[in-house]
Amino acid sequence: MMVRALLRPALALVGLTALLAFGPSAAAPRPPSKPNIVVILVDDAGYTDLGAYGGEIATPAIDALAARGARFSNFHASPMCAPSRAMLLTGVDSHTAGVANLPESTPPEHRGKPAYQGRLAANVTTVASLLKADGYHTYMAGKWHLGHDPQDLPGARGFERSFALDATGGDNWQQRPYFPIYTGKEWYEDDKPATLPDDFYSSRFLVDRMIRYVDSKPDDGRPFFAYLPFMAIHLPVQAPAEFVAKYEGRYADGWQAQRQRRYEGAVRAGLIPPGTPMGPPPANVRDWNRLSAKEQALYARRMAVNAGMLEAMDHHLGRFIQHLKDTGQYDNTLFVVLSDNGPEAGDPTTEAPFKLWMKSVGYSARPEGLGGKGTFAAIGPGWASAAAAPGALFKFYTSEGGTRVPLIVAGPGVAPGSRLDSFSVITDITPTLLDFAGAAPAPAPAASLDGRSLRPMLTGAAPAIYGPEDAVGMEAAGDGALWKGGLKLVRSAGPLGDPRWRLYDMTTDPGETMDLSLTRPAETAALLADYKAYAARVGAEEVPAGYTPDKQVAVNILGSILGSFLWQILLGLTAVVAVAVWIGWRLRKAGDSAGQIAARMLLGLTGALALLLATRFWSAPEAAARAFALTPDGVAGLGTIRADMAAFFAACGGLSLLAAIRRERRWLWPVLLILSLALAGRLLNLAVTGGGKGVVPPMVVEAVLIGITLLGMRMLPARRGG
Repeated sequence: MMVRALLRPALALVGLTALLAFGPSAAAPRPPSKPNIVVILVDDAGYTDLGAYGGEIATPAIDALAARGARFSNFHASPMCAPSRAMLLTGVDSHTAGVANLPESTPPEHRGKPAYQGRLAANVTTVASLLKADGYHTYMAGKWHLGHDPQDLPGARGFERSFALDATGGDNWQQRPYFPIYTGKEWYEDDKPATLPDDFYSSRFLVDRMIRYVDSKPDDGRPFFAYLPFMAIHLPVQAPAEFVAKYEGRYADGWQAQRQRRYEGAVRAGLIPPGTPMGPPPANVRDWNRLSAKEQALYARRMAVNAGMLEAMDHHLGRFIQHLKDTGQYDNTLFVVLSDNGPEAGDPTTEAPFKLWMKSVGYSARPEGLGGKGTFAAIGPGWASAAAAPGALFKFYTSEGGTRVPLIVAGPGVAPGSRLDSFSVITDITPTLLDFAGAAPAPAPAASLDGRSLRPMLTGAAPAIYGPEDAVGMEAAGDGALWKGGLKLVRSAGPLGDPRWRLYDMTTDPGETMDLSLTRPAETAALLADYKAYAARVGAEEVPAGYTPDKQVAVNILGSILGSFLWQILLGLTAVVAVAVWIGWRLRKAGDSAGQIAARMLLGLTGALALLLATRFWSAPEAAARAFALTPDGVAGLGTIRADMAAFFAACGGLSLLAAIRRERRWLWPVLLILSLALAGRLLNLAVTGGGKGVVPPMVVEAVLIGITLLGMRMLPARRGG
């Protein structure tokens, strides 16, 4: 008994000594495990689309992450999706990464140059590759759009498992192209062509696939990196009916009211101070109150589908987050949520060639069932402008509406419930993830990182990562911007912008309403010098005269559509040539000279085309007006366009055809008068207002028609038989 009594304290002393010697120590704590990392990329979400950013759309999963972590109020992406994705995944400027423009909108003059390869350059390394080398499992499911050759797909760029769409977008319900330039075969799993299931809906499927990848991870203690670039809310805007239903009627008062609501929501969310100026909507946004009731119902339905699509995405993201909670992985996961650019304002469903293609592949844009399988919708410039509030313009422009997007970061080491107002940019994401993971960037000769780690801001160690002398440049499709010390120099050179460089104070004017370039010329010149140095460093090229990305995409789309209907076009042209030869032979046989035959043929052709244009202006005045640089406003404006322009072309076409058939030049005098007055009016308008590039093509058309009319007056006799 005595021995046992003596042994107990001795053994306790030995155990305590061993624990102190070999166990955990407060002086040298055991380092925590590396966090899992989940990057959620929303496609084309505007600054105020998320609930946490003042929007009315239900995004509870994302909002919960915002409450748990940090919201950024002054974060910027490229105004174009592929450049943003390149910058996000590499931490270098889009030009250095080789994706300075969308492959689909790169002008021919730039193709093949180092900055415009349309795929990631060989000397840049993705964050997936770096994390994989550091011991992470790496997965992605969603839109890739960074190259489709074997060396460009996710598996060659650091992802162990992937289900990827290599296109600007895709149908959310089935495997078919959403644009004529695609085939629908742009899906790959683990870099091999993939087939979508019959019950496919994009947001649900991508989350299911990511859950499968994460669950397949071996039990080796290694963390994972999950990249979830959703297809929502890129067009075609499509969503399950149960998500759309709750937004029916929500947008009946239109996009002007919605833009004001979003502005007020941003103020309530603390993202902008009260009294922040908000500029007028872009020039192509029509007055909601001047739309017909039918048009209002259609546009309100489109926005309801857009809202339902975003909520559906958030719902399925919530399933993934819940799965991480259920499997004990949530607490050690760093979440990053952001958008790749501002909201999409394009609406191809209004263009005649695209309508023809839609019909040929079975798409419907009618309001009945809109959002479901087989339908195609876009929100257009009105709703896009509202989603970008208080920013100016939207996607494709380096204005704040095109570049200022939401960013939320939540997880271990991030101060909860914080709002960070200092400037940051999408190239900062890769350095931030590497910093949290304790991983090193790629050594030379790989391109060095342009971005900086946001971790000091996220932990509260520093209020900003860029100082007043740090200049950050950006260029996309001819638009440029440079941020420095609270100022922004910007050139939005697209059709709704201005090729002149303008200066704005971002601390008081994020809506870019007050141009300071003339009142502060020295600062403007200094920032312009910084921008030129940036452009030279990264290899940014000036775009060709008259280039815009939407115009280049339209050219590519038209080429694809023409290719789709090649045989029909060839047969039609053959028939036209045969008829023209037959008519020429008959006229020659009737005694007409070669000059008279040519004049009558030209007059007949232009007369027929003019009558077709008259029909177009009567049946689709809005689309026809855009082609002639006319901007009708509301029902009254469209009615005026319909009556005046249809009458103009009908008169010119009918009289030209009459002159050709009757072989009499007297019918051409009123045609010459009408065309001359029209051209004179356009010239006077150009001299008075300065006009723009859009007024030139109609003037050229009128001048050519005058030339054909004068030829007919010269070659044809005054009266038949003369």
